[in-house]
Amino acid sequence: MFTTWPARRHACSSLFCHLHGAGSAMLYRVLDAVTSVKCETRRARKQIKVLEALDVAGTQLYHFTTIVIAGMGFFTDAYDLFSASLIADLLGHIYYRSADGKLPGHVAGAVSGVALCGTVLGQLFFGWLGDRMGRKRIYGVTLKLMVVCSLASGLSFHNKPKCVVATLCFFRFWLGFGIGGDYPLSATIMSEYANKRTRGAFIAAVFAMQGLGNLAAGAVVLVLSASFKNTAAYDTDQLGQADYVWRIVLMLGAVPALLTYYWRMKMPETARYTALIAKNLKLAASDMAAVLDIDFVSDMDAEAVVKQDEFGLFSMEFLHKHGRQLLGTTVCWFVLDVVFYSLNLFMKDIFSGIGWFGDAAEMSPLEQTYKIARTQAIIVVGGSLPGYFLTVLFVDRIGRIKIQLMGFTMMTIFMIGLAAPYKFWSKPSMHAGFAIMYALILFFANFGPNSTTFILPTEIFPTRLRSTCNGISAAGGKCGAIIGVLWFQYSHTSIRSSLLLLAGCNLVGVMFTLALPESKGMSLEDITGEMEEESEPSQESATVAEVEFIHSMEIL
Repeated sequence: MFTTWPARRHACSSLFCHLHGAGSAMLYRVLDAVTSVKCETRRARKQIKVLEALDVAGTQLYHFTTIVIAGMGFFTDAYDLFSASLIADLLGHIYYRSADGKLPGHVAGAVSGVALCGTVLGQLFFGWLGDRMGRKRIYGVTLKLMVVCSLASGLSFHNKPKCVVATLCFFRFWLGFGIGGDYPLSATIMSEYANKRTRGAFIAAVFAMQGLGNLAAGAVVLVLSASFKNTAAYDTDQLGQADYVWRIVLMLGAVPALLTYYWRMKMPETARYTALIAKNLKLAASDMAAVLDIDFVSDMDAEAVVKQDEFGLFSMEFLHKHGRQLLGTTVCWFVLDVVFYSLNLFMKDIFSGIGWFGDAAEMSPLEQTYKIARTQAIIVVGGSLPGYFLTVLFVDRIGRIKIQLMGFTMMTIFMIGLAAPYKFWSKPSMHAGFAIMYALILFFANFGPNSTTFILPTEIFPTRLRSTCNGISAAGGKCGAIIGVLWFQYSHTSIRSSLLLLAGCNLVGVMFTLALPESKGMSLEDITGEMEEESEPSQESATVAEVEFIHSMEIL
């Protein structure tokens, strides 16, 4: 027997009328649990004045200064990580007397992956430390570590291959540890300094320095290999001259980090950390007044700071409010880095598969290295850099989620276009087409998830957990990069099959992107809800609660 529903019913439950029987009642109770979330007591958001002033502040010189200071860390990160693939063949020629420059499998895996292992641990450790001790307080520690280990990597002197490689891997692990710390700290600092209108562009501009660092690695190897190749000493001692090249390349990674160390130490702590975590509103106000031209009054905000939520990372409340988001950012970064680092670190292998470089056994060590670096530079200029710059221009107009979905989708299409007819691209007349397609993949990686996976974790998590959650998401990404390295190094799968597998990773990224919220144009506190306070239920809420009580009764 059907029962007529009360005339006063809320819109959120109108679709479920005329339910009957025990099975219908059970179904209704499940649906009621889903729809009743719409009928919670309303909350009133309260924004602290100094943070509100930051959100609406106009773009100023210090914003650009911060981009350069934070961005040079990513310039160094990219230079150090991607230069390893350019000099790996030199190590094969010099220390293993390989005719084609190939390192033994286990050595190649260690040289390519050890810095990534250090990066994972650095992201987790420094991300956690950034929320405990402050972003600025440990910002210089990561830079010192990068400078020392860059120099030490180039000083891996010994006459035995095992000793040279072991020393190199030791220092590159700790170099990666410092690089890992730069990810959550730089992203968090930039997001907490920026205004809400252009925050995405500022964070994307910091990350775009990765593309310039990648280009710099190729340019430095090009210049050094060309210079040493044309000396008289190279004619008599090719391996000795090549040994200088790889050492200088690695040691030059310390230069950009050294150039910005002083300015990192001069930066004040972010106002959001000082106000919401340290709970010192006066210091937050004075710090921001020293570097930005903003007006605010903060005397009345102390009570709002005291009342904010204090749940921890491992609490059920965090799991309820942000667990899905953390899973989404981590998985998206994971599958993105499987693809991105595989395409960058093994670019020479993928291009060698179609005969792009010719016969390596017929080339001298520096000639082969020159061709590899030239190819990387062309791909970066033609694909990667335009992608970074377009993200800076459009991320605050189009939105993070749309750009990420577009990037994953277009990468899938072009990777299938490379993989399906892989033998077709081996024809000399088709090499240019292959390079264009490859550049387009990296274009949509950077005008897509490679940039947005960096931006989103800095915006959608509470201030006291922002650096930690960014570090967890980034560490997930570097775990993906390690898996990509191991796959290409040890799986012995064809390049074609590997490209198809990477295309499948992109599709996983599309699905998990749909679980993430859009954050463009919103205050960080509005996105996270960390400054909400309870208010009395409105008349509308009381009415909805009454109707929900009526509807939750089982119908006989």
